[in-house]
Amino acid sequence: MASTTQAPSSASAPTRRSPQEAPRSARRGRFRPNVLGALGGWLWLAIIILPIYYVVITSLKNQAGFFASNPLLPPSDPTFENYALVVQSDFVKYFTNSLIVTVGSVVPTLLISFMAAYAIVRGRGWFLNWTNRLFLLGLAIPLHATIIPIYWMITRAHMYDTLLALILPSIAFAIPISVLILSNFLRDVPGELFESMRLDGASDWAMMWRLAFPLVRPAVVTVGIYDALNVWNGFLFPLILTQSPDTRVLPLSLWTFQGEFSVNVPAILASVVLATLPLLVVYVVARRQLVSGLTAGFSK
Repeated sequence: MASTTQAPSSASAPTRRSPQEAPRSARRGRFRPNVLGALGGWLWLAIIILPIYYVVITSLKNQAGFFASNPLLPPSDPTFENYALVVQSDFVKYFTNSLIVTVGSVVPTLLISFMAAYAIVRGRGWFLNWTNRLFLLGLAIPLHATIIPIYWMITRAHMYDTLLALILPSIAFAIPISVLILSNFLRDVPGELFESMRLDGASDWAMMWRLAFPLVRPAVVTVGIYDALNVWNGFLFPLILTQSPDTRVLPLSLWTFQGEFSVNVPAILASVVLATLPLLVVYVVARRQLVSGLTAGFSK
């Protein structure tokens, strides 16, 4: 006996629509433009770009043209005399001093902070707990409240008016926030990775540098750039702890263009542009690591 199969009716069979055949209302709602967000983004970009634009165009004006022209209009006759004046005013010496202070502060800070954060996260015991609390207490102490004790200690140690007098306090104030950030990143590293390396016979020193450091490298770069910005733009420590032109750094060099009755604003802004270029180069080189460190944890 032959059996016959009946094809399912078109009414009962589900119909599949391609993405191109989706209703226009659904596609319109899915791709609705965020007008308010775009306007807000452009407004924020204008707020950021306007000061940069003002600094750059003013640095290309002469001192007479700065007072005679509209401050927001580009110069009709741009000149690089201000940059030449800045370079001739011992800019290289001030730049070298700032570079020595920044590198001498950031490198020990990252080394000490990373090892301290690893010991706090992976270690056990009351000593490490109290050490972590001590670092957290350092975040609550403002810099301005300690300037007199720091000045007394620097003078008693016969380090006044030296670059070392700027490096040591900068390290001390950068370690607490650096340890806090790096310890939070180290807590996100799975403990199974450390246990597997321990079973293979790796020591704590090997696990710290061969496992923990590569995984938290974006955080180390982020902390390094943050600390470098604070040291590079620091003004209070150089003002209080140094005196002679041989130990002057870039923030203090701006006083060179300030006279008794007038201020050479274009020359000051030209020095600001030159002082910003190294930070811009560092950002361009390490921008991927910086973005990875700033956005880490948002995908969890």
